[in-house]
Amino acid sequence: MKKLTILFAAVLLLAGCSQKTTVSGLNPKDFKSTYNGKPTALYTLTNEKGMEVCITNFGGRIVSVMVPDKNGQMQDVVLGFDNIKDYFPENNASDFGAAIGRYANRINQGKITIDGTEYQLPQNNFGHCLHGGPTGWQYQVYECVEADAKHVKLLRVSPDGDNGFPGEVKAYVTYTLTDDNKIDIQYEATTTAPTVINMTNHSYFNLSGDPANHSIIQDILCINSNSYTPVDSTYMTTGEIAPVKNTPFDFTTPTYIFSYIDAKHEQIKNGNGYDHNWVLNTKGDISKLAALLYCEESGITMMVYTDEPGIQVYSGNFLDGTVTGKKGITYEKRSAICLETQKYPDTPNKPEWPSALLRPGETYHSHTIYAFSTREK
Repeated sequence: MKKLTILFAAVLLLAGCSQKTTVSGLNPKDFKSTYNGKPTALYTLTNEKGMEVCITNFGGRIVSVMVPDKNGQMQDVVLGFDNIKDYFPENNASDFGAAIGRYANRINQGKITIDGTEYQLPQNNFGHCLHGGPTGWQYQVYECVEADAKHVKLLRVSPDGDNGFPGEVKAYVTYTLTDDNKIDIQYEATTTAPTVINMTNHSYFNLSGDPANHSIIQDILCINSNSYTPVDSTYMTTGEIAPVKNTPFDFTTPTYIFSYIDAKHEQIKNGNGYDHNWVLNTKGDISKLAALLYCEESGITMMVYTDEPGIQVYSGNFLDGTVTGKKGITYEKRSAICLETQKYPDTPNKPEWPSALLRPGETYHSHTIYAFSTREK
């Protein structure tokens, strides 16, 4: 009997060990830590088709996304790190997979005016405020308020004056993995004083699952948009809304990214490639396709749906081989692409654009879906 008990205990131990590592190869123990006195963890979502999404509450980040390719092999299609400490800004000041806030993208000279009062925000990017400032929400620990095998709901309480923004904000981001291989992301926020809110997800996608050898310029992109917002040499929107027709920004039909990414065009030069906002034709209708990304090598397609008016396409121009991510892979220039649903950049200073203003008693809502599938061609 004693031998049977020992054997049974050994079997349980082995079973426990086999469950410690995720399908993507992550060990949840490597994500248990604290940052500014708050605990961090890894949350794993799975569906009936075998898809897996791993999320950490540090920055509300998507760490890995495992989807099947055309051969049925599971591929991790986002960049990131395999331990929590590499996400800490003192080690790597990255936005990989983050739930960005308070304001995704850039605010001109870090200045906003609300009800006649001007607020000075940090100027952490070419003189502008980028992604909420140097200690934005991507570098803060969200509180997990709900979690199960299909969803995780995270809360960020941002104090009044956080990076210069007025009002205490309670912001939620909920990630849900559906059984038809969709990552459904819902944001909501309330405030104690008039403020601006513009949240997004900053995942870096490489649908080949092989960022060491596959550049995203080989992939096919389609954007449901007839216009975009040009930028100056500091990546700030000029206020113009320009047509994409007969420019390198025309992705109204599926087009290889390499077709125009190095074109001799002032906007390509200003963005160092693509780092621009497209004005979507969808008019807030989340049932309409906003963008599509397709990798011929893997056969994986990602479709983007959103109720936001714009989408920022960033082609990984500043990845430069100095960052080593999961599986020891060095992330080189254009080894990933970001498709960030959003209000337009610098909306608070351009009142003719869709407003990001949030007042007490109101609730900010934003909804985005990344839908994955495979095809042979």
